[in-house]
Amino acid sequence: MSDFTLDFNDTATAFADRTDSELKEKYRLFRMMNSPFLNSLGTGMAKFALSIGLPVEGLIRETVFEQFCGGETIEDSQKTIERLGRAGIGTILDYSVEGKTHEEDFDRTAEEIKRTVERAKDDANIPFAVFKFSGIAPLGTLEKMSTKQKLDAKGQMKCESILRRVDEICGLAFKLKQPVFIDAEESWVQDAIDRLATEMMEKYNSERPIVFNTIQMYRHDRLEFLREARRAASKGGYKLGIKIVRGAYMEKERERAKEMGYPSPIQPDKASTDLDFDAAVDYCLKHLDEVAFVAGTHNEASCYHLAKRMYDENIPNNHPHIYFSQLFGMSDNLSYILAKHGYNVSKYVPYGPVKDAVPYLIRRAEENTSVTGQVSRELNLITKELKRRGLA
Repeated sequence: MSDFTLDFNDTATAFADRTDSELKEKYRLFRMMNSPFLNSLGTGMAKFALSIGLPVEGLIRETVFEQFCGGETIEDSQKTIERLGRAGIGTILDYSVEGKTHEEDFDRTAEEIKRTVERAKDDANIPFAVFKFSGIAPLGTLEKMSTKQKLDAKGQMKCESILRRVDEICGLAFKLKQPVFIDAEESWVQDAIDRLATEMMEKYNSERPIVFNTIQMYRHDRLEFLREARRAASKGGYKLGIKIVRGAYMEKERERAKEMGYPSPIQPDKASTDLDFDAAVDYCLKHLDEVAFVAGTHNEASCYHLAKRMYDENIPNNHPHIYFSQLFGMSDNLSYILAKHGYNVSKYVPYGPVKDAVPYLIRRAEENTSVTGQVSRELNLITKELKRRGLA
């Protein structure tokens, strides 16, 4: 009989570093997010107000921005880095500026990402850096590269600029021995991302896992992609770095597939996604000598599954090839309790100018509303802790 236990309802640990007033503010925000009407009203108003130049940045900064972002700059995020670090949780500084279209903007974003890599160097509180291709590359070019369309001279130049930026970031990460994640995106641009991520791993992961690609398990083809990626790494003599997530673009993917008349790349239901997520975790555990992986999930059952498998296989809780990861401001019951038990845990901490971070924040709000029960679960835990403290 196993004596393995992990209590994700331990709110005293989950909210240990939250003051009473911070906890009440968190409750107010999640209560609003839990109402689809108020949530869509709030996100719609934020988009509209910013588009016509209304001075709402201060309000956004004091509400959602403060809950889900570290600050406007790397330096602003220092307090968050330290607070998480005291709980044994690592920070992943995520420069959350997106939706730009000019080459100068892409170059600026690439320089900022390099700054996050440099900031992470030799700081145990910042185990990973991260970037999104869409922050440093035009989506149209990525789509053409993914579908292997012939590029004209201008497209070829853009392609070369993308390669240069990616190689500069990954090359710096290699030089500083600082692991870096490449986030996953929509299926119609993902093939180009996968190819370049593999190229970077071949180049920089021969000694240790530096570059990590991301696989979204809500796609029905990703478990096989993981197996093929592992076989290619084994054959090529490099370590495979993988971040496993469920995924963030499901509605958009289904709608596009329907509109354009191709088979949807998305799993038929959530149960299939859950099965593939856990199967991917099991596969990585089976090949732990050649695969380093991060379970990026807010799903309690998946976190428990991985922790229990580690226990059953006698794998140390702090094995350097295994990390758990959640978003800052979400699922503190998972992050703080896993960290308390000595597991490697990290939080994505977005930062950037408030106005530029709004698309990220709106996407978070919309995603969390669409994930059945996620916000309700957060609210229940916050309510439980408020009652424990005699505040409700």
